[in-house]
Amino acid sequence: MRQGARNPRPAGVQVASAPYRAGAVVSPRLEPIGSPDSFKRRAYAALKDAIAAMDVYRSRTDIRLDERRLASDFGISRTPVREAMAQLEREGFVRAVPRRGVYVVRKTKREVIEMITAWAALESMAARLITENASADEIASLRTMFAKFENGKLHARLDEYSEVNIEFHQTIIRMSRNGVLISLAENLFTHMRMIRRKTIGEMDRADRSIRDHIHIIEALEARDTNRAEELVRNHALGLAEHVERYADYLD
Repeated sequence: MRQGARNPRPAGVQVASAPYRAGAVVSPRLEPIGSPDSFKRRAYAALKDAIAAMDVYRSRTDIRLDERRLASDFGISRTPVREAMAQLEREGFVRAVPRRGVYVVRKTKREVIEMITAWAALESMAARLITENASADEIASLRTMFAKFENGKLHARLDEYSEVNIEFHQTIIRMSRNGVLISLAENLFTHMRMIRRKTIGEMDRADRSIRDHIHIIEALEARDTNRAEELVRNHALGLAEHVERYADYLD
């Protein structure tokens, strides 16, 4: 298998200007996969990361994945790429259209709301477990995430805050120390990450997000189990309500 430096403009992902019609090339950051160890696993992880980093809900344009070009970008054969795409299809991230290709999936409004509702259940239980098991230093680390956005600096750095917001929720799940919960949340959060990136700049959600997070952290610091669980659940369900009221672009 060939190896090489980072390809700055990989050609394996395309957008379609009309349904299932290839158009301009999208360039997620992909690197050639140089190790013979588990090409399928590496291709799967790289493709999943690339999909999660896309602004899937910012446009209605279909995003097509080109198997041949992706294999070339990775520096591997098409077989592990095909296997990785099959796994991603089973997980609901892509769909194969016969004689057309493989496309990144956009969830409907109803599907997004159902995912957020399931996430609310998982994350609120994680918050409960944090109050019972996490160290004071671990909980304190959550507060440091938001220090850089104080004093009115948020709106000028909305993209950066979006990533910190995502990191916060990932950390809540991870700090639960419950392996089954973490596993259940993994793929769900990838879908959640894409819709959070789209919605964080809408209405006044970013400002409210920071306030909610600070209140959650205060409840965790106080080891107030019931309040922490309630705040986390209501925070997630607030996103579901926002999607229901305003996310007509999902229909």
